[in-house]
Amino acid sequence: MRITEAGGVFSAKVEKVFDPAKQDARCEKCSDERKDQPVVGLSIVRGVKASASDPTLWDGGEILDPNNGKTYKVRMKPVDGGRRLEVRGYIGAPLLGRTQTWVRVD
Repeated sequence: MRITEAGGVFSAKVEKVFDPAKQDARCEKCSDERKDQPVVGLSIVRGVKASASDPTLWDGGEILDPNNGKTYKVRMKPVDGGRRLEVRGYIGAPLLGRTQTWVRVD
């Protein structure tokens, strides 16, 4: 994943797929302009901003699961001095979701 920030808005694109069987995977189940686009290079996080109440928490955007083509609300929080990023995709309230931890690669 490559996370970028422009004008206070964060986004993330898939930069590399580690499973050799999925190197040429496409987002076949996506329903927007990402449909049938290669997963490598695909923007899966959009519109995330720093929270007004907690600047260490980023939220307000969406995350795409390229395996099922569904989008979810997203909340992200840097931890360990930015070495890791807790990414929570959810429906409705953050309690109804799943968290992944992304680790920074130097």
